[in-house]
Amino acid sequence: MSLYQVQKLIYRLNRDPRTRQRYAEERDAVLGEYDLTPEEVVALVKPDIGLLYVLGVNGQLLMHFAALHRIDWPDYLERMRQGLKDHGPVREGVYAATGYEGVEAHDARLKTEREMR
Repeated sequence: MSLYQVQKLIYRLNRDPRTRQRYAEERDAVLGEYDLTPEEVVALVKPDIGLLYVLGVNGQLLMHFAALHRIDWPDYLERMRQGLKDHGPVREGVYAATGYEGVEAHDARLKTEREMR
């Protein structure tokens, strides 16, 4: 995976009006400037916030990328939750989950813990 390349592109889209304009006008050319996997390209183009989160994109970058696509805050959070359900735990980056039990198992464990109090 090329997490660095994904984050570099998202950073530029978030910060540089010229990159945003080029992305809108010649998306394939802009994407071709980065070493991206087919899965990353699909996630960026859609945009699939949940998959980008699972791929390991930093939340600060992802939050602004979502706003760029007019995704409001509650929907952004839900898309990340859904990404975990659809694609499993975060694979790379600072949010990578080791020993992650999955959303449903985690929710069930928390519910059981609350009930035992």
